[in-house]
Amino acid sequence: MMKYTNGQPSNVPFIIGVGGGTASGKSTVCKRIMEKLGQEAIEQEHRRVVCISQDSFYRNLSPHQSELALRGQVNFDHPDMFDDQLLLDTLQDIRAGKVCNVPIYDYRTNSRLSETHKVYPADVVLCEGILVFYQPEVRELFDMKLFVDTDADIRLSRRVRRDTRERGRNLDMVLDQYTRLVKPAFEEFCLPTKKFADVIIPRGADNTVAISLIVQHIEDLLLQARQRPTAGAGPLGERRARTTSESRLR
Repeated sequence: MMKYTNGQPSNVPFIIGVGGGTASGKSTVCKRIMEKLGQEAIEQEHRRVVCISQDSFYRNLSPHQSELALRGQVNFDHPDMFDDQLLLDTLQDIRAGKVCNVPIYDYRTNSRLSETHKVYPADVVLCEGILVFYQPEVRELFDMKLFVDTDADIRLSRRVRRDTRERGRNLDMVLDQYTRLVKPAFEEFCLPTKKFADVIIPRGADNTVAISLIVQHIEDLLLQARQRPTAGAGPLGERRARTTSESRLR
């Protein structure tokens, strides 16, 4: 899909939202896409496709909320837990071709780290998260919307493994939190956003056919971007003037 401004090709990046429930495989789908495009092995500033996560935009907790979070009593799947304005501002800066500093979130302490992750201008941007389609202002910035649709039992088993192995949670707390907070939040806030998706991906990263089709579409977008004239190309012009060896997809 080529964007045009006043009849001329636009250099605004193509932004793809990737939604879906907790542990549905959103980040794995994005990882597979990046791998198939050969972007994982490229230095950040040279990538033509980049990925950001809505999790990076969790709000900082108050001291009282932090205590509750350690006991599994904070609903991190509720829309109020995200700094939507910061996510909106970041996506708008990305569309403007600016270098952005994205927060880094520590799941073990439930807080943002002092350092940030630098995101450089790119032709295609993947933005994944459980509620990326919930806020209309954010949703409207996506040129394509994907919803990763995975069976609830599989999502629960994945979440249990992830939270106990990677985030230092105990099994009882994970199951209690899922039953009381996560599952109801999914049904109330996340699942209804499925209707906004342009493409639904059943089984997540296991759906190799769907991922291959999406990769093909992105490759077409990158080919179109490479063929645009670099003169007066705006914020991405310098990137497109780099040598072929730096920008070529593997």
